[in-house]
Amino acid sequence: MKKLLGILALVLVFTLVACSGEKANQSTENSDSDDTEKASNTEDMKIGLAVNTLNNPFFVDLKDGAEATAEEQGIELVVTDSQGDPGKQMSDVENLLQQGVDLLILNPVDSDAAGQAALLANDQGVPVITVDRQASEGDIVTHVGFNALKSGGIAAAYLEEALGGEGKVVEIQGILGTNVGQDRSSGFNDHMENVEGIEIIASQSANFDRGEALSVMEDILQANKEIDAVYAANDEMVMGALSAIESAGRLDEIVIIGTDAIDPAIEAIREGRLDATIAEPPFFLGREAVNAAIKTLNVEVVDDQITLENTLVTEDNVDEVKTR
Repeated sequence: MKKLLGILALVLVFTLVACSGEKANQSTENSDSDDTEKASNTEDMKIGLAVNTLNNPFFVDLKDGAEATAEEQGIELVVTDSQGDPGKQMSDVENLLQQGVDLLILNPVDSDAAGQAALLANDQGVPVITVDRQASEGDIVTHVGFNALKSGGIAAAYLEEALGGEGKVVEIQGILGTNVGQDRSSGFNDHMENVEGIEIIASQSANFDRGEALSVMEDILQANKEIDAVYAANDEMVMGALSAIESAGRLDEIVIIGTDAIDPAIEAIREGRLDATIAEPPFFLGREAVNAAIKTLNVEVVDDQITLENTLVTEDNVDEVKTR
C-alpha cells in the first residue's frame, strides 16, 4: 500500500511539474506574441515634425521624405512650419504636445531656442529626435544629420585642387546660431588654414537665404576686383551668389561650390553654370528621422547619432547622384 501511495505521489509531482512548465511556456509565448505585435504595429503612432521653415526647398524636401515614409508605414505625421522664427517654433512644439504626439522630431530654427523646446517635450515624457540641426539642450534620443565639419572640409579640398593651391576665396556662411552653420564654416577654414597659397578675402553670413546671399555677393564683387572662388554653405545661398556673379559677367573667372544638392543646384551643374556642390539630400534626412522615430516608439535600439554620407558632386557624377 505504501509502495502504491509512493508511486501515486511521484506521478502527481511529475504532473504538477509538467503543468507548471506548460503554463510557463504559454505565458512566454503570449508575451513574445504581444511584443511582436507591438513592434510591428504603427497604426496608432502619432509623430510631430516641427520644421524650421518651408520657405526653403531644402526643408520642403526634408518634409517630403518624412511624409513619404510615414505614409508607407501607416503613421500619422503632423507637420508644422516655424517660418524661421524661434518663438513660433516653441509655439508649434507646444501645440504638437497638446495634440498628444508620441514623439517629436525637431528641426531647429536656432539651436539654443530648440533646446528649450526639447526640454519642454522631455518634461511631458515625449521623446525627441533632432534632424539636420542640433538642439543645445534636452534629452535627445538621436540626431539625424550629415557631418557638417566634413562637408566644409570637402568644399575646401575641392577648391584647393581646382585653384592649384593658390587664389583668393570668398566664404558665404550660413546661420552661425546653428551647429550646421558653425561646423561647415569650421571645417572649411580648418582645411584652408593649411593651404598657404589661398587667401580667404571675405567671410560673411547670408543666413542660408538666397536673397541675402545675392546681396552679400553683389557687395563683395564690387569691393574685390580679383575673386577666384566662392564657397557657399548651402545651395540656396550658392544660387543667390551665382545670380550676382552672372549679372556681373564674372562667371568664367570664378569657381563656385555649394552644399546640399537641391534640384536647382543639380540643374546648374548640368548646365555648366555651377562647378560643384556637396550632396546632403534632405529627403533622406526626413526618411531616416521617421525610421528612427518608429524604432524609438517600438523600444528598439537607436544610435545616439545617425550620420548620413555626404558626397562631392561635379559634372563628372551629377547624373549618378540620388536625391530621393
